[in-house]
Amino acid sequence: TLGAPTPPQAQGWPAIQRGDHTLILAPTGSGKTLTAFLWAIDRLFHTVRAPDAVPPVEEPTDGGQKKRKPRKKQPTVQAETQLLYISPLKALNNDIERNLRTPLAGIRKVARERGEELPEISVAVRSGDTPSRERQAMVRKPPHILITTPESLYIMLTSPKARDLFRTVQTVIVDEIHTLAGSKRGVHLALTLERLQKLADQPVQRIGLSATIQPLAEVARYLGGADWQETDGERQLVPRPVTIVDAGYRKQLDLRVETVVADFRNLPGDSIWPSLIPRVAQLIEEHKTTLIFTNNRRQAERTADRLNEQRAAASRGEAVGLLVDNTAKGTGMFGATTGPVDNPIRAHHGSMSKETRLALETDLKAGKLPALVGTSSLELGIDIGAVDLVVQIEAPKAVAQGLQRVGRAGHLVGQTSKGRIFPTHRENLMEAAAVVGGMLRGEVEPIHTPRNALDVLAQQIVAMVAVDEWSVDALYDLICQAYPYRELTQRVFRATLAMLAGHYPSVSHRQLRARLVWDQVNHQLAALPGSRLLALTSGGTITDRGAFSAYLSDGKTKLGELDEEFVYETRVGDTLILGSQVWRVTDLTDDKVLVAPAPGATPRMPFWRGD
Repeated sequence: TLGAPTPPQAQGWPAIQRGDHTLILAPTGSGKTLTAFLWAIDRLFHTVRAPDAVPPVEEPTDGGQKKRKPRKKQPTVQAETQLLYISPLKALNNDIERNLRTPLAGIRKVARERGEELPEISVAVRSGDTPSRERQAMVRKPPHILITTPESLYIMLTSPKARDLFRTVQTVIVDEIHTLAGSKRGVHLALTLERLQKLADQPVQRIGLSATIQPLAEVARYLGGADWQETDGERQLVPRPVTIVDAGYRKQLDLRVETVVADFRNLPGDSIWPSLIPRVAQLIEEHKTTLIFTNNRRQAERTADRLNEQRAAASRGEAVGLLVDNTAKGTGMFGATTGPVDNPIRAHHGSMSKETRLALETDLKAGKLPALVGTSSLELGIDIGAVDLVVQIEAPKAVAQGLQRVGRAGHLVGQTSKGRIFPTHRENLMEAAAVVGGMLRGEVEPIHTPRNALDVLAQQIVAMVAVDEWSVDALYDLICQAYPYRELTQRVFRATLAMLAGHYPSVSHRQLRARLVWDQVNHQLAALPGSRLLALTSGGTITDRGAFSAYLSDGKTKLGELDEEFVYETRVGDTLILGSQVWRVTDLTDDKVLVAPAPGATPRMPFWRGD
């Protein structure tokens, strides 16, 4: 038994069972993801349920030998994708896949013990990291449950073969919807969802999940989109009804803003770090598992490095003890390092390879790491096991972000989330006080969905025309069904079409050359050669960071990514830190940095533009 349903489950299941579009607001660790999945999985099993199927039994024969009574044919589910799960993070997708396989196997096991045979439900992940052979296998034999990102869904809908997977989709789950609804990435997804509905053979139920989002009515309209209806001879857009399940009950919060100096104007050694690191190290020692958040990748690497230096100093008997009168005593981590330094505290961020991040998450969950220093890469619902304490270096950038991060501690239902926030300067102290006040009152910043983003519109028009011929009116109707484009005027729409059809040629702006054909006599749109490739390679709203991949010297093991400007300032023989490990550069190519371990060396700290 799984015990009593949690509030989002008890409130959400009736709406989902009715087939309503549903938006669920519930705290981190309250079981809202299971809420969304369970009914869809139940429907999958019931479509092929075979009540008379029984497991094989052994019966004695006259000779005393036992013979095996043949089992009735095992029921199967047709290889078609019925459930689509979308999240903004590839890491979260991989986590969801792992967490789904166990209950799916468990359901079949329990059914078998009760004399009933259930079919095997297949699960697959499609993202930018998915190998080509696995992508091709999905097209040949579609998984029943497909886990993907907004960008990968867009690419699949723009692929002539892969898009057929979505004709059978019945349910789509949009997780962590708060990270999408207020951005152009969410605008892009809203159009993609309308393309999905247009392709599907039946109405697709939409389920949105979030732990921190306001206003719910606005996000519900974003999730649901709209349909065209005719009333008294007049066509108008009518929002699709969305049931809002507000199970956003307040989690118990143990929050504190700590200052490690008496006066930010008078810092020991003109830096906050000699006072801050010993206090954070002390908190790590007092708790079993600590998650430390910073606001950028460079600071994550720096914090992990300083904490490891502090531990090394402690082993030499040079560590700073507790602060005396708010002043750090001793050399601590700023003492000279001799020899290699053990690095039990590691950094985790989006510029590290998928394999490295996964290994760190696994080690943290297994209790092998006392602490992990992360950025937004650890903010969402990745399963990292039990966390006792969340430490935030500098104030969170928003109340919603603070709640999301502190909610990683005491992740399970009924547990208290414990967080300590350390401002690093006077202005940051004021920020921290304001954000923590909002967190305690539950005052999350309102989300505003961008309207009529024409760059996103142009991308999606090229993608849609690349795989189908469209009439101008039909294309306009579909675009307006997406909430961000509900107020798009015909004038602006046709001006965008004119640009894409090359009506504004310019020698100095080659990007304005024609991308499609607009037949203004028959009001039809058709693709030009190369337009589908352009849509596939230039789609989405995540900017190209201009990164170099960092590999071990063998050229096979990827460690992560480095900003191109940092690489331009790097030479063979230089040392750098990445993932809390020190590396020496052995070679530089046009797109790779080859490195070898260099424990004990003094490294340069990387930087990433956009941090």
